Amino acid sequence: MKFSLSWLKAHLDTDASLTEITDKLTAIGLELEGLENPADALKPFRVAKVIAAGPHPNADKLQLLKVDDGSSEPWQVVCGAPNARKDMIGVFGPPGTYIPGSDFTLKPAKIRDVESFGMMCSARELELGEDHDGIIELPADAPVGTSYADYAQLDDPIIDVAITPNRQDCMGVRGIARDLAAAGMGTLKPLVIDEIARNGAGPNVRTDDAEGCPAFYGCTVSGLTNGKAPDWMQARLKSAGQKPINALVDITNYVMLDHGRPLHVYDATKLSGGLVARKASAGEKLTALNDKEYILDESMTVISDDNGAHDIGGIMGGAETGSEESTTEVLIECAYFDPASIAKTGQKLMLTSDARQRFERGVDPAFLDDGINIATALVLQICGGTASEITRAGTAPTDQRTFSYDPAQCMTLGGLDVAADRQKAILEALGFIIEPDWQVTVPTWRRDVTGWQDIVEEIIRIEGLDAIPSTPLPRKAGVAKPTASPEQLAERKARRAAAARGLNEVVNWSFISDKEAAPFGGGTWSLANPISEDLKVMRPSLLPGLIAAAQRNVDRGAASIRLFEVGRRYLETSEHPTISLILTGENRARSWQGGPATKFDAYDAKAEVLAILEAAGAPVDKLMDFAEAGDHYHPGQSGTLRLGPKKVLAAYGALHPSVTKKLGLKGAAVGAEIFLDAIPLKKAKTHMREAFAPPVLQAVKRDFAFIVDADVAAGDLARAVKGADKKLITDVRIFDLFEGASVGEGKKSLAVEVTLQPTDATLTEEDLKALSDAVVASAAKLGAELRG
Repeated sequence: MKFSLSWLKAHLDTDASLTEITDKLTAIGLELEGLENPADALKPFRVAKVIAAGPHPNADKLQLLKVDDGSSEPWQVVCGAPNARKDMIGVFGPPGTYIPGSDFTLKPAKIRDVESFGMMCSARELELGEDHDGIIELPADAPVGTSYADYAQLDDPIIDVAITPNRQDCMGVRGIARDLAAAGMGTLKPLVIDEIARNGAGPNVRTDDAEGCPAFYGCTVSGLTNGKAPDWMQARLKSAGQKPINALVDITNYVMLDHGRPLHVYDATKLSGGLVARKASAGEKLTALNDKEYILDESMTVISDDNGAHDIGGIMGGAETGSEESTTEVLIECAYFDPASIAKTGQKLMLTSDARQRFERGVDPAFLDDGINIATALVLQICGGTASEITRAGTAPTDQRTFSYDPAQCMTLGGLDVAADRQKAILEALGFIIEPDWQVTVPTWRRDVTGWQDIVEEIIRIEGLDAIPSTPLPRKAGVAKPTASPEQLAERKARRAAAARGLNEVVNWSFISDKEAAPFGGGTWSLANPISEDLKVMRPSLLPGLIAAAQRNVDRGAASIRLFEVGRRYLETSEHPTISLILTGENRARSWQGGPATKFDAYDAKAEVLAILEAAGAPVDKLMDFAEAGDHYHPGQSGTLRLGPKKVLAAYGALHPSVTKKLGLKGAAVGAEIFLDAIPLKKAKTHMREAFAPPVLQAVKRDFAFIVDADVAAGDLARAVKGADKKLITDVRIFDLFEGASVGEGKKSLAVEVTLQPTDATLTEEDLKALSDAVVASAAKLGAELRG
């Protein structure tokens, strides 16, 4: 929200400097987002006098001026303004000056063969108004040679603060001034509302929608003359980023920004019958002030007359009944709309406005009379006319919350010891009522305060979060005990293993788009009101984010990309901790030793998976390979690692080309998913590592070559061999594959290295013979024959 310093001081009596004010705003939770001074752009412009004016020799509509801006010599200026004349005083921009309204920098130029230096400026060229019919005329006593910004006292900094959704009371300048006053930046000035002489009955207004519009107030002003708002009001609206339109519209915008109270004015002559707040009919249409047509439904509140709806209640008025310069009679609407109803309507219509932002947060329900009186007084002051009585339909929810509070709770919850008298002063400055027994009544404009915890927050916020002492948490004497769970330890080890193997960790959003989720089975959970359609679905897989990250690196010229992420997948039943990785680009760069560059394949992904699983504590020696990891993997180039046929620990393989193409990744890629919650973890009796006990006896290695059917998996053979003696056989490794006519059609030869580790005694020839027979027998269960 933007406002000028002078506007703030209209509510806050303060001697504080601008820096003190802006620092305090951030300290009390109204974060400073920007600070600018429009006068800075106007500093180079000078008050100047036209000392001579004559016709241009080559153009009838141009004049040749001599301009004195206090410099040693007058400037020659070619000017086309009809009001330019000798002895007038205006605003001059010398060469080299930037013209904000026209977006160019002045340079010496020839205009119709006559040199011109600088420019006499109009209000539009300085962004001081829309007038461009002539140049600015200043009083005859304006001091020539001084900076125009200094002369016009334009030095009025504009402050921009971020208002969090819970601080509806600070959606007006007065609310911000109240906070600053409570924080010691001055004194809040009393709100003065002019007495209004009202004549005649109020307008016919009512509410038939007690839920969406509990209260609807209205009055009329007749015999007025609409025109431009006064300069002071236009200046304040411009500081807030609002464009002045006409006095009536500007008054409603000003009251909204000044007090956080939206209003609306109708041209009363365009209405037929009374106004009623009601639910819209299904399919009812309305053209709003933004000239867009909206189709309404029965859940939305509208303001209508006998001819139909004219206003989307609390969000935007209609184009048909808005005020114009010719308007002579208005109906001023001041209503209270239910915040939830406003939010839902705005979301359905995808329509936002300054009024919606305030109503959906919750305006002060007790400010209806004051709001309509302030607006009426401004209309009478600026436009004239006669005001009617106020018609009050319905009842606003003005009940105030009251609860007990103990000043000691500030220290208990907030960690800051604030004297009871100081706490009371802070709360009263914020509008709370404090009884002697510390019964606290919440002001009607603070719907965010619902309990004593919020009271503590208010006191700490105003007293200063930086005043909270840094206090270490109490701890027991001695060495701290480990607190990480087995699951956390496994995840930590897996993350370290992935990083140690050269993979780079990324952190992506947990939300993705429907398009990204579709190749992975779609998302079960979606946000009803996402901040972006690209962040709508809770991800069913981590791979979409990794694919997007990989493409960003490809776009920046990366040749070899190795990425992994530790996060959660969100499925129908619950969320699942997962490690996913992606490999794309060059596995090995070209070289004189290795030849051409090589790409990643499914075996590279499998190697990473096995290493990470082993680090996490999974029994990798017991894992079984199964084919086809899922539709997002390439068939025939993917697989899963399981403990038994049902317990899947990981999936890996080449990503399907249709998936990578759909998600925008250029080139082939392999990926993997490790399901951390599927890893069986041993319950450690101690957090200490087991002592390393090297074997006393030397290991023995024996090689076997088996002929098996071509469709027998090498891993199945290795597991069968290891099962021959689980105590002595510590490792089995496939080291050769041969296929050819010598082994028979439909057959292959697999060579296996078996490592035997004796524990009690050296193995004898008889022991080795028995063990070899057992290995051959175990392999035979798969149809394997020992190769002769």
